[in-house]
Amino acid sequence: MATVECRNIRKCYGELEVIRDFNLSIEDHEFLVFLGPSGCGKSTLLRMVAGLEDITGGDLLIGGARMNDRDPGDRGIAMVFQNYALYPHMTVRHNITFGLERMGVDKAEVERRLAPVVETLGLAIYLDRKPVELSGGQQQRVAIARAMIKTPEVFLFDEPLSNLDAKLRGHLRVEIARLHKALKSTSIYVTHDQLEAMTLADRIVLMNQGRIEQMGTPEEIYSRPATLFAAGFIGTPNMNFMQFDVENGALRDGLIHLPAPVGAPAQVTLGIRPGSVEVLPEEAEGTLRATVERDEFHGETRLVALQCGTHSLMASVPAHMPLREGQELYIRLPEDKLHYFDTQTGQRLD
Repeated sequence: MATVECRNIRKCYGELEVIRDFNLSIEDHEFLVFLGPSGCGKSTLLRMVAGLEDITGGDLLIGGARMNDRDPGDRGIAMVFQNYALYPHMTVRHNITFGLERMGVDKAEVERRLAPVVETLGLAIYLDRKPVELSGGQQQRVAIARAMIKTPEVFLFDEPLSNLDAKLRGHLRVEIARLHKALKSTSIYVTHDQLEAMTLADRIVLMNQGRIEQMGTPEEIYSRPATLFAAGFIGTPNMNFMQFDVENGALRDGLIHLPAPVGAPAQVTLGIRPGSVEVLPEEAEGTLRATVERDEFHGETRLVALQCGTHSLMASVPAHMPLREGQELYIRLPEDKLHYFDTQTGQRLD
């Protein structure tokens, strides 16, 4: 069983505390993604799980056993890095098998393990090549194969796709998801790319300044962001935000008039995703007048920048909807698509 548990984990560099009182339980066979901006502590946590960083306080358990003082090689983990970390003078075959050979694994056993790994990752024809003869995507597959052949209980991925172009990232995302299901492993994946997190994760741990901002399935975090930070970080294009003072139980600014959540504070931030903004050519009940400031063609959709009173909004509309700068139109903000946050604390209100 390859559960991973963090109990009150802390990490300090001198007096600087970068991870504080971190608690998390990862289930056997789960694919969990640490997501967040640079400097939020996600890679530091992964390196503590791997044994590459000392743990200042708390306990790390893998499979129920305390790992704080165990060497990386004794933790039953394998790690795939951002920069591939392949030996340039070795062939693909030797790069994959080198770790097992250093451990003294029998040659026949090495070959037995090698065959299914290279078949799964499509590397059989590259075994005699050097890394310099491979593309970036092929090199990353070699790095994944090197981890797979160790048959670890836990796979750790530290931003493994960030050095690849968009097409390769998409291709390898599919391969990593397929491998996870085939191997039935426990996987912990670090990224700042929300698309990777949303498409790969069973659960996302969204981090901010060394703590968990929100945790849940991709659908839960996207549909009900718990804080302004979560709402702004998850979703492409970004969620629209508008600030209002609450007057007599309503959000008012001269143009927009919406009911405020029960018990709302004096200032409320209203959020709505661009895809939820309804754009209409004519005035109708409940609509607001807006002006087109910019129209971006995105293939099947257009991303339109709008000015509505004092508020700037983005709306995602079908590509066949012709719009021009300066055009006046009407928008509707469906009440069931609105998100309400306390402006001061950033916490969700509804």
